[in-house]
Amino acid sequence: MNGISARTSLLIGDEGVELLRSSYVVIAGAGAVGGYAIEAMIRAGAGRIRVIDGDTFTESNLNRQILATHDTIGMCKSDAARNRARAIDPTIEFEAIHELLTKDSDLGSLIGRPDVLIDAIDTVENKAALLRYAAENNIRTFSSMGAALHMDPEAIKIAPLKKTKVCPLAASIRSKTRDLDTSMITCVYSEEPPIVRPTETDDHGKSVLGSIPTIPAIFGMILANEAIRCIISKSTNKGLI
Repeated sequence: MNGISARTSLLIGDEGVELLRSSYVVIAGAGAVGGYAIEAMIRAGAGRIRVIDGDTFTESNLNRQILATHDTIGMCKSDAARNRARAIDPTIEFEAIHELLTKDSDLGSLIGRPDVLIDAIDTVENKAALLRYAAENNIRTFSSMGAALHMDPEAIKIAPLKKTKVCPLAASIRSKTRDLDTSMITCVYSEEPPIVRPTETDDHGKSVLGSIPTIPAIFGMILANEAIRCIISKSTNKGLI
């Protein structure tokens, strides 16, 4: 047992550790929410992780993205995630896919059939396409809804997609997937009404939403925690989850 697993095994047992070590986790998005989910899955001892992100780091990411440093500005986010993973656990099998996941992507090749899918992308059309693929293929999925424009950690909730409320992003995704059985999709979202402030746009015309480091971090850690609980739920040790 390596240093990554020693303390974890005291809580979830050797069987839980082995379930994590033999798991295949796909994480879509390595930004504010996804970066923290990646960090947690690495440190929990997931044996195989694939991260998909077509973006690169800029200075504007420094306020909230754990993988964003002055050393990684200009670097592909998926590559920075791989470097971080190998610095923590040299034995990990880590795939960095530098590709923007869109509704036109070959999701069968990009996602495949993981044990768990963590969705941390923020564009409505692309997120809807990913979650439609997950629902159609019965993939256990943990999906982040909108983490920007929030400051209240007590308003963060966990629920099946169809039971989310208040969050505008969740409402859009529910609308775009209402014809599907989304019972395999669990969401992390906020019931705090979005804090409306003047917005800016980036070089691509996309709205830039205000965000602080804490709320996206909590979203990402909850996503990872739920994924871990799902993976180790097969363990025969009682009382694990």
